[in-house]
Amino acid sequence: MVARAPIVFLLAVASAAASTAPPGPIVIAHRGASGHRPEHTLEAYRLGVEMGADFIEPDLVSTRDGVLIARHENEIGGTTDVAARFPDRRQTRTIDGQSITGWFTEDFTLAEIKTLRARERLPFRSHDYDGQFQIPTFDEVIALAQQLGTARGRPVGIYPETKHPTYFRGIKLPLEEPLLAALERKGWNTREAPVFIQSFEQANLRELRKKTKVRLVQLVATPALLTDAGLKDIAGYADGLGPEKRLLIPVNPDGSLRPPTDLVARAHALGLVVHVWTVRVEKDFLPAAYKGDAGAEFEQLRQLGVDGVFTDFPDLAVKAYGAAR
Repeated sequence: MVARAPIVFLLAVASAAASTAPPGPIVIAHRGASGHRPEHTLEAYRLGVEMGADFIEPDLVSTRDGVLIARHENEIGGTTDVAARFPDRRQTRTIDGQSITGWFTEDFTLAEIKTLRARERLPFRSHDYDGQFQIPTFDEVIALAQQLGTARGRPVGIYPETKHPTYFRGIKLPLEEPLLAALERKGWNTREAPVFIQSFEQANLRELRKKTKVRLVQLVATPALLTDAGLKDIAGYADGLGPEKRLLIPVNPDGSLRPPTDLVARAHALGLVVHVWTVRVEKDFLPAAYKGDAGAEFEQLRQLGVDGVFTDFPDLAVKAYGAAR
């Protein structure tokens, strides 16, 4: 890959270093190609694969009748037309200690969920596809990945996240057992399957470790778990670490970058893969130091040695990593 001047400046490396750079990370379509289509729809997942993503990421929550569906949160007022279709279902719930008012998947059967249509949640992204796409089940996401993998001649992986697993178990709608059952039905409950299961919670990953050989990833949003002792503990039950990208590349309030941390090296020393989240291109998300060039951020993460990158824009990740993948 040919280095561009802004990247060289940001990374403080010579262009000749490109020939010895680490191989390109896997590209994980974050909620599908969610920069281009409403998130967590079959259409967003399909487009992510067509753009070259290696994995698609369904976040999992439960319906009232115990079916796993793909939504970022169990509150779906912001990502569907549920308020218009079921105005009387508005509730206030306490989820992981936070009071939330809205419409919750656990109050709807799958049949009712299938009457809803997805919409873009961010005001500055296109709303051209609002109202067109259904909410998929986890089974449908796996089937799509396997179908697309067969069509392109190499596996399309899935990267499910259990959302609020303690909350769902507390209301007798556990996520883990249906997740593993779905993988078993599709022949993907194995170590060799193109599957990573991720969670911000530790307890459910520890329990999953006892029940499956599928690779597990501990998501991390703050430095609290990232001491040497914390990483060693994670390595005892998980195969990978999923840190927020600012835990690798800290950013000052003015958008300038601080020196990278040694997190990747410390995680690798313990045998953990590192899959970082989330690269987005809009100014609301991309630090000013990159001067609007998301490719520079993708490249800096590659230079740091990450093994995978979550992104709403898999087309840009594939372009940035090019022949290195």
